Amino acid sequence: MSAAQQASAPAGPHRGLTEAEAARRLAEHGRNEVAAAKTVPLYVRVLAQLRDALILVLLGAVALTLAVGDHADAVVIALVIVVNTAVGVAQEVRADNAVAALSALSAPNARVLRDSAPGEVPAAEIVPGDVLLLGEGDIVAADAELAEASALLVDESMLTGESVAVDKDAAARLSAGTVVVRGRGVAMVTATGADSALGRIAALLDGRREPTPLQRRLGALGRVLAAVTLTLCLVVFVLGLARGLSVATMAVTAISLAVAAVPESLPAVVTLSLALGARRMADRHALVRRLPAVETLGSVTVLATDKTGTLTEGRMVVQHVWTPLATFDFFGVGYEPEGDVQLEGRRPTANELDPVRELLTAAALCNDAGLRPPRASLDEEHRWTAVGDPMEAALLAAAAKAGCVDQAGLHRERPRMDEAPFDSVRKRMTTLHTTPSGQLLVCLKGAPEVVLDAAILGERPDLLHGARQEAALLAAHGYRVLAVATGTRDEVPRHAAEAESGLRLLGLVAISDPPKPHATATLAACRAAGITPVLITGDHPATARAIATRVGLLDDDHTEERVVTGPDVAAGRVTDLTGVRVFARTTPQQKLDIVEAWRSRGEITAMTGDGVNDGPALRQADIGVAMGRRGTEVARQAADLVLTDDELSTVVAAVEEGRRVYDNIRRFLVYGLAGGAAEILVMLAGPLLGFALPLRAGQILWINLLTHGLTGVAMGAEPVAPGAMHRPPRPPGQQILGDGAWQRLLLLAAVVTASSLGAGVVARHWGLPWQSVLFLALLASQLGVVLGLRTRLLTRENLFLPLSVLASVLLAVAALYVPFLQAVLDTEPLGWTGVGLAAIAAITGGTAARLSRTAFHKEARR
Repeated sequence: MSAAQQASAPAGPHRGLTEAEAARRLAEHGRNEVAAAKTVPLYVRVLAQLRDALILVLLGAVALTLAVGDHADAVVIALVIVVNTAVGVAQEVRADNAVAALSALSAPNARVLRDSAPGEVPAAEIVPGDVLLLGEGDIVAADAELAEASALLVDESMLTGESVAVDKDAAARLSAGTVVVRGRGVAMVTATGADSALGRIAALLDGRREPTPLQRRLGALGRVLAAVTLTLCLVVFVLGLARGLSVATMAVTAISLAVAAVPESLPAVVTLSLALGARRMADRHALVRRLPAVETLGSVTVLATDKTGTLTEGRMVVQHVWTPLATFDFFGVGYEPEGDVQLEGRRPTANELDPVRELLTAAALCNDAGLRPPRASLDEEHRWTAVGDPMEAALLAAAAKAGCVDQAGLHRERPRMDEAPFDSVRKRMTTLHTTPSGQLLVCLKGAPEVVLDAAILGERPDLLHGARQEAALLAAHGYRVLAVATGTRDEVPRHAAEAESGLRLLGLVAISDPPKPHATATLAACRAAGITPVLITGDHPATARAIATRVGLLDDDHTEERVVTGPDVAAGRVTDLTGVRVFARTTPQQKLDIVEAWRSRGEITAMTGDGVNDGPALRQADIGVAMGRRGTEVARQAADLVLTDDELSTVVAAVEEGRRVYDNIRRFLVYGLAGGAAEILVMLAGPLLGFALPLRAGQILWINLLTHGLTGVAMGAEPVAPGAMHRPPRPPGQQILGDGAWQRLLLLAAVVTASSLGAGVVARHWGLPWQSVLFLALLASQLGVVLGLRTRLLTRENLFLPLSVLASVLLAVAALYVPFLQAVLDTEPLGWTGVGLAAIAAITGGTAARLSRTAFHKEARR
């Protein structure tokens, strides 16, 4: 055969490709890698941050302050813009690595047949037509079709969400990124790179993130604020000219008012609040990958959760053992070989436990799995782990709980002579063992529909009928059920399968991936907080229903509640996806559709998950939450929040933190905008009371610096309000100043204006320096408001706020008594009478703020 003919020759299951043909196909199909997303240039990211409406307002404020020669304010505002932009860009860069993480899931090397000889090649060089040689522990490097399979069991949970490994026979298909749990196989590659299962999911991940609810609300506020501020400042400018003041004086005054009215520390307050929230969440085992996600959690109205590893342990556990005499309940965590065994709520006697020990001894002998003890240096969780089939490992853990001889001891006493392995056709496994008495022991376990047959068991028909009923009942409750049988032989059969007759039924084993201990309480806490939980899993409908019922997601008394499957969704049999609370057998695309259905209703969605199949939905949701321990790298990179303890209850703690952040931002907006509005109102109403120019430009900017500076930023660190998790989330369409905030803002602006002007009028009547009194009263009244707005007035949790208020008071006094500041701000020193008038204004502002909390804050009345 010529070289050209060899290069084009098709691969065979026992021959593989030639190196020349593999090179040609590699050039044709490309490397077996998921294409990386296009890198967004740094300048594009920076410009995107600067397009934010509030940042545009601040840029305008910088230009105005430079125009009036106020370089100090210009530098401060510019610094706020730089810090805010830098933080936003840094968070975006970290969030855009999800597609690249898919490549890391593929095996770094793969065993293949090339030129009729086995060898290892980099997984990235696998091509369609390559013949893969698969063994236990191997990661499947590309989509492939099995040519040969021997007891092959594959874990597909990362792609499908199915909690139980899947048996694979010849002609079955394998997906890239899945893991061989047991057995051996030979498979021909059918798709690589972007055409593989991982590549298709990567395509779903390819999409731009939309603005968070907070970003949308602040953007809308920024646009309104800019328009209103410019309009009012223009009115002040025109009225000043009408009173005969110079154009230069009124231009400087109007520009100063514009700067004062804009809460330039708002981005700093938002950033500080989010950063503090992220730090608090890290202390509570939640790592924030994008700062806006902190606040988004507080807005969540729907929590779409995965099942395996999120609501459940992600580890198979024997929970019930049925014998012809009684049913026993098993307790314990994961694969730990410790736990209780109970019979009707009590510890069974040794005699009562004998049938269970006999059953689990047979199950441990007919078993190829193992249990690995925790290794402190390698296993951070200090947990026992399964080696091989998780269901078989669960049987070993149950045998240890029942007090059976350990697996190594069993194999020494009764060494295995032969076996008939499990496959999807036989649906059972049989092993033959020699015993000390010289007899041959037969151990069999398998699917009840196969084992509970008179051709295999030599039992009474009524016993078989009862066992079938019990198996059906357990399966209906979402358990994986195995039947176990045993028998003895005097002669060794030619094949182990020939011993599968006339056996004695030992009983049934019910295995499941149980709910986590706090899952029920967590979902109850979600509902108490007004969050709707939805279960979306790739697992079996019966399993999904069982878990949903056990954690309280479905009502056990209302069995008509429907579990919708992926095929139901695909066939269009579900008209409203938001009316369903449990989905099973879903595909990654359907998870996307479900999340999008909720979002199209205006709901704020959080999606939790840990598998590759969860990645697209994690990216699509308003906030994606990934498991940090058992989660795949794809899920972690696609998520906004990573739970380092894999506990769903951490999400509830994070929601509380998000609500704290949002409340603090709203509180600052009420305070900052009320103060800015009061300054404009003083300038508008002052002339009506005989004050030609109530405040000078420098005085306005000094008030603005002290009230919107450290004091405003300190509001971002306020503690969470009591009862924050016992109120519903704010409506998704609610504006950031909704729910009574506008009314509070206007009331406080009016009170601050009235108390300040009142102090000025009294000071003028008493012959005091009225402008200095008005200046100090306006500043003091706003500082009174900031203390009055605190949820808990005397709390010690945020000492930064009272200290910043004290610093502002000292700087205000300095403006009156330090000669340099007196000259710059054109102020005069005040006696105790003038200071007393300002103190009254402060008390008035603080009292109004306290009263406004109950007068307008709807949440306070619930």
